[in-house]
Amino acid sequence: MDELVYELTPTEDNIGQRIDKYISESMEELSRSYINKLTSEDRILIINNGSEKAVKPSYKLRAGDTVKINLPEVTKLEIIPENIPINIVYEDEDVIVVDKPQGMVVHPAAGNYTGTLVNALMYHCGDSLSSINGVERPGIVHRIDKDTSGLLVVCKNNMAHQSLAEQFSEHSINRVYSCIVYNHFDIQKMEKSDLPELGEYTLTVNKPINRAKNDRKKMAIDPDGRRAVTHIYLADNLEDNYSFIRCKLETGRTHQIRVHLSSISHPLLGDPVYGPKKCPYNLQGQVLHAGKLGFIHPRTKEYIEFNSELPEYFQKLLNILKTNK
Repeated sequence: MDELVYELTPTEDNIGQRIDKYISESMEELSRSYINKLTSEDRILIINNGSEKAVKPSYKLRAGDTVKINLPEVTKLEIIPENIPINIVYEDEDVIVVDKPQGMVVHPAAGNYTGTLVNALMYHCGDSLSSINGVERPGIVHRIDKDTSGLLVVCKNNMAHQSLAEQFSEHSINRVYSCIVYNHFDIQKMEKSDLPELGEYTLTVNKPINRAKNDRKKMAIDPDGRRAVTHIYLADNLEDNYSFIRCKLETGRTHQIRVHLSSISHPLLGDPVYGPKKCPYNLQGQVLHAGKLGFIHPRTKEYIEFNSELPEYFQKLLNILKTNK
């Protein structure tokens, strides 16, 4: 397979921005460390006035620049296909939309080389998955945490992957998550909702996110981090000082919803990493469900949207907290 080439055109607002930060915000699937690796291999070039030159991560964008990224051919790694049942909501020659259960890891990594969604997809699709994100993440253009349930789209070829990656970079993917969080919201400090079907009141959290300096496994609010925006809609203030909300993502950073909600004193119920260590309910993880996913189909160019019902445990808990009111 030949290497893949991307070309990005910075806008006037990007002038003066470091190239590594610009690329990481434009292509969310590429980590900052991987971008640095690409620059060290002279795989990131600036095109301006007909000339090309390799640049360092600290290069600051100038007027007229085009950013050219040469992604290397992926190496083969043996991932074992496993006959694991998966809930396929939609499938065609280009994409698969999967409803992932809570507790399933999306792709193989240290400590989780089997039993992942990728192992299941390899069994279901064989070699018909995109290769842009490398051999450990075939088809994966975005992901959700192990203990988050719900919808994600998987790409069956590189054309679809590039199209979806561009939509993610442009923040045009429609992603809505349902959550139960600690503490009631003060509606006096919120605005009337622009999307009443998600909730009557709304507020926006716009805080950049980066790796936590004291714990590399966690994320944290950081002025030098990547732009992160979450739109929160209040569906209901529940009993026992909990709230049922929906979060509409504008960006998609690692642990974004969990970090943002914790930062405004509304951590997710069942999240011991960013919230209270002890939970009054017997939960497997945070009460977070990716319930809506919409995007432009890479081949037909038509908008398609999918919805997922709340998982049984989530609905039961919601009923308990509503009944007690």
